[in-house]
Amino acid sequence: MEIENNYDRDKLIVLSLFLSLSFVLLGFPLRLQQHNLKQIFFFDFAALVKESAQMAIVADPGPIDKSVLYDQENHVSSAVWDGQERGVLRCHEHTSMLVQWKLTRKQIELVEKAGFGYLRLIPSFSLDNSLISALTERWRRETNTFHLPVGEMTITLEDVGLILGLAIEGNPVVGPQSNSPSVVCEKLLGKAPEDLNGGMLKLTWLKKCFSKCPEDASTETIERYTRAYILYLVGSTIFSTTTGNKVSIMYLSFFENFEEAGKFAWGAAALSFLYRTLGNASIKSQGTISGSLTLLQCWSYFHLNIGRPKINEDPSGNFPFALRWKGRQSGPRSTSNIVAYRKALDNLTSSDVQWLPYKDIDFAVVPDHIKDNLNLKLARTMLICIDKAERHMPDRCLRQFGSPQPIPQKVKRWEKRIRSGDQGIDLTKDTELKAKGKVHAEVKDLTKDTESETKGKVHAEVKDWLDRKQHIVDGVDDVDESEYMQWYEKITRKFIGQPESLESEFQRTVAAIKEIENIADSVLIDQIDSRDKKLFNEIKNSVHSCLTEIIGEPRKGRRKSAAKRKRSNNSNSRDDTTD
Repeated sequence: MEIENNYDRDKLIVLSLFLSLSFVLLGFPLRLQQHNLKQIFFFDFAALVKESAQMAIVADPGPIDKSVLYDQENHVSSAVWDGQERGVLRCHEHTSMLVQWKLTRKQIELVEKAGFGYLRLIPSFSLDNSLISALTERWRRETNTFHLPVGEMTITLEDVGLILGLAIEGNPVVGPQSNSPSVVCEKLLGKAPEDLNGGMLKLTWLKKCFSKCPEDASTETIERYTRAYILYLVGSTIFSTTTGNKVSIMYLSFFENFEEAGKFAWGAAALSFLYRTLGNASIKSQGTISGSLTLLQCWSYFHLNIGRPKINEDPSGNFPFALRWKGRQSGPRSTSNIVAYRKALDNLTSSDVQWLPYKDIDFAVVPDHIKDNLNLKLARTMLICIDKAERHMPDRCLRQFGSPQPIPQKVKRWEKRIRSGDQGIDLTKDTELKAKGKVHAEVKDLTKDTESETKGKVHAEVKDWLDRKQHIVDGVDDVDESEYMQWYEKITRKFIGQPESLESEFQRTVAAIKEIENIADSVLIDQIDSRDKKLFNEIKNSVHSCLTEIIGEPRKGRRKSAAKRKRSNNSNSRDDTTD
């Protein structure tokens, strides 16, 4: 049997033997496995050696052609390849305290009107920091895609709409506050903290002051408490920052009028924010990541068979789709580390990818305002979140929409001016937009104004979003994907971690086979029937032969050790009988 994937073969062999021994010890007939048992244990060792040797001689992980991944020198993969491990990223998503907010029915109505009714339903997720870190190592901010062995993939507007239940159609989330942070707080919340520094509010202050609205509250008070909740909600999820426990007060102005707030494309803003934080975290000097990490993790669960938990509950009827991964979970998440995930991603094949994860899901549960705009998943446009603008490039990932992938068009570099922290392109400078429903019309007017280079840049990004429906990418069926893969292998980063050397792989395999031999020698087979005993002895002899052929070692020392364990087992059995 030729194993296609060289990922932890020794663990596979040991696990298989343990499973078979368990069948014997538990009384299950071993002959039920007779047709394929040997195939489970013994693979083509020559194929393993050949594959390991090929990996070992890799001198350049790419890219060969640097026209696409032009920022490779600063990417974390360069540091990892040189042996400079940065470890697991610190993941900032502050959702654990959301359950402590007690909303009244009126508050829930206002939250839904503002466009966050479904986001409110998503409980706190246990983040797999190692998986998130390994995915970030393959994110490229030059293309806003994951560069995987199978090609490029990305998180799209479809994903954010279905997983988080946020609107992906609407006005761009752009428009600065005209007043100082303290004035905005006093006006919209009725109070302001004394330590309001840098336009950032502490989440702890919001929870302390507004987590439970008084039962006899006036309409104004209810609205203030609801604004505080929404600010806490977005600040702990889609707009969480690497500052730790703070949220920008910039978002508060958007919640002055709840009905107008519901007209914004919050899903597009959330995706823009996540693209930016992924890009920042992919730089080798960074050690933290923020944004909607629940979206990132659920996207991975839907699309990649790596670290995916098993769900013991029927998820049918749940919306948003993030709820399908929340329940009694089991799987390798708790024991996997970043090196294991990195190795799994380095060896990813098409069989590990679910290109169309939503095709068999009942869309009757999807609200119309999201379902009717899912064509925007194919919009090549600009995603905007106040001071951040990031490109949405579905033309690079057409297999996620059921179309073959051609060579995509050349990436246009776009300026990412960083003012402070994770700030980027300033879409708000020199504008007078208000967050009261006039944004769409005012933005159109602003696009005509080219008085300065800065304003011209700002308006170009906003206009790109306004014209989104004119830039829907059409898939072409008559495409030779082999040409794409030949091109892709030249422009991508093939590996993140250093391939394991032939000698190291060989030593691991030998150690695993030795352990199998020791286990097999120590098993008591006196009480199993003759047919099972015969088959078990054949397996044991095959293990011994395999080890002898590989390293030619005598087994006397191991036989003594096995015999010693047998005597110990016999002694324990007698003790159990006398108790």
